[in-house]
Amino acid sequence: QVQLVESGGGLVQAGGSLRLSCVASRSGFSITTMGWYRQAPGKQRDLVAVVSSGSRTNYADSVKGRFTISRDNTKNTVSLQMNSLKPEDTAVYYCNAGMWDMDTWRDYWGQGTQVTVSS
Repeated sequence: QVQLVESGGGLVQAGGSLRLSCVASRSGFSITTMGWYRQAPGKQRDLVAVVSSGSRTNYADSVKGRFTISRDNTKNTVSLQMNSLKPEDTAVYYCNAGMWDMDTWRDYWGQGTQVTVSS
């Protein structure tokens, strides 16, 4: 089991910046992937960015060049720096941790944090 606690959401004007952070309840070294997803009202939950245990990153096309994901395994954290925010970035952002449990892949989710970008 992994508990994830997010922080850093809020209200910001278009063009502004926010930084989201997520702390895991177990060692980051034991977690294969850590990432961020978002879900806007009436839409599905989509990948924003993910970082592997080998520090390989992957971003949604819509956030490339604006968002940066990073993880610190010594602090069990993953962060998302969001710059040049747009109204369409408005959503609930969820922290995700993925790892193998024997031969089963497990996904764990935080409670979500609201990000609202005003125009």
